[in-house]
Amino acid sequence: MNTSHAKAVRDGLRAFHEAPPVPAAGPGDGADRALELFHEVAEQVPAYRRFLAEQGIDAATDDFSRVPLLTKDNYLRRHSLPELCRGGRLEDAETVAVSSGSSGRPTVWPRTVLDELAVSRRFEHAMYASFRADERRTLVVVCFPLGTWVGGMYTAAACRHLSAKGYPVTVATPGNNVDEILRVVAELGEYYDQVVLAGYPPFLKIVIDRGSGWDRYAIKLLLAGEVFSEAWRDLVGRRAGMTNPVTGSVSLYGTADAGVLGNETPLSVSIRRFLAGRPDVAEELFGSRRLPTLVQYDPAVRYFEAYEGTLVFTGDGSVPLIRYHIADDGGTVSYRRMLGHCRRHGFDPEAGLTDREIARLPFVYVFGRSLFAVSYFGANVYPENVSGAVERDDVNAWVTGKFVVYVDEEPRLRVVVELAPGAEPPPGATDLLAEAVRSDLRRLNSEFANYVPDERQTPIVELRPPGDPEYFPAGVKHRYTRPSGHPSAP
Repeated sequence: MNTSHAKAVRDGLRAFHEAPPVPAAGPGDGADRALELFHEVAEQVPAYRRFLAEQGIDAATDDFSRVPLLTKDNYLRRHSLPELCRGGRLEDAETVAVSSGSSGRPTVWPRTVLDELAVSRRFEHAMYASFRADERRTLVVVCFPLGTWVGGMYTAAACRHLSAKGYPVTVATPGNNVDEILRVVAELGEYYDQVVLAGYPPFLKIVIDRGSGWDRYAIKLLLAGEVFSEAWRDLVGRRAGMTNPVTGSVSLYGTADAGVLGNETPLSVSIRRFLAGRPDVAEELFGSRRLPTLVQYDPAVRYFEAYEGTLVFTGDGSVPLIRYHIADDGGTVSYRRMLGHCRRHGFDPEAGLTDREIARLPFVYVFGRSLFAVSYFGANVYPENVSGAVERDDVNAWVTGKFVVYVDEEPRLRVVVELAPGAEPPPGATDLLAEAVRSDLRRLNSEFANYVPDERQTPIVELRPPGDPEYFPAGVKHRYTRPSGHPSAP
């Protein structure tokens, strides 16, 4: 028995139960804690000691900017799992999670209760600030796949920790089985003040579209895994009977590498909705008219840095990660700079929000990974450039919201769109969608507007039935882009 680990778990549980629901940024904005963690890991983790020696880095250095970045290839895949853990002790892990492998082969991540508690703090912030789950009887229905994948098990564990802390929260775990989700809600929903559906955005849209009578249950959405538009938030919110888009849904930014790194707040959602209508203002802030996921984070727990337009973070865990390069395109914005930028453009994000809805924490914005874009005449076309076209009011009644973008050999930009079950598209549906996509691309993507010849800017749109095995197979995480149209393309 490892008594020191057992004591750390007991201390962690006590600290979690005593912590306030909304974190506050401490002195040094997380930089001091990141440097402290670096020194701890350099001393205690065998693989990291070897890595620093190979890089010629003095483990006693206080110059955090000189510490080399970690990646899966230069660190994680070069060492055994035990060597990546403190003291080389894999046996301290109570469970393991597996990454999706979307950018390569899957990776195994050891996990302990301490990892769950760090993630539970992000869930608590979301559930407290947006859903008021501390004072409302809440049924959380986990709609993520269950198993070794990180989303479902982490969500269930985090919500159980909240229940143990005193929140009136009950967790049901039907997983990504639509019929079972609808049965759980129908049988249990009436006994709670609200029902939270937790899952991937496109899957939850399927659940909402398949069900009915949602306004009986005060539905809330806890989302993760994908960037979505504010039009999508409004559309699915209306179908689920939600009345407040700012507090009705929360997106979590997380990875299998370190769990949940940040969460949307009513403040961040209000800002994002403002920027969605002002792409020029968004471009000043983010350097792009693309609308990223915008969340707030606790820098003392997950310390973010921007590196050449991508994100690097430092965080503790069963496999501690120091300046880990996750390859997500994005950056950070301080709380003061974000609010100042909005106010200079005539918008006060805090106006109308309550104290619990305002978190004075820094922001991290995430576009996702550039490998999920397709290149067309030198312009990167991203899924979020296309999603708005399939979420328009004159379109969303007959499509599911899923699509696949690729470039054929000619080259022409092609968009394959999934029809909603039982839907009959109107005459000229493909032309309507093609023009909507072209219009959004020209408005939101300056590369597209300037690089792509006018005669090649209108995409070729194809409609496919729901669950089409080539483009929309059931039971797997959907990919919105492909390097080619062939179904076997990664």
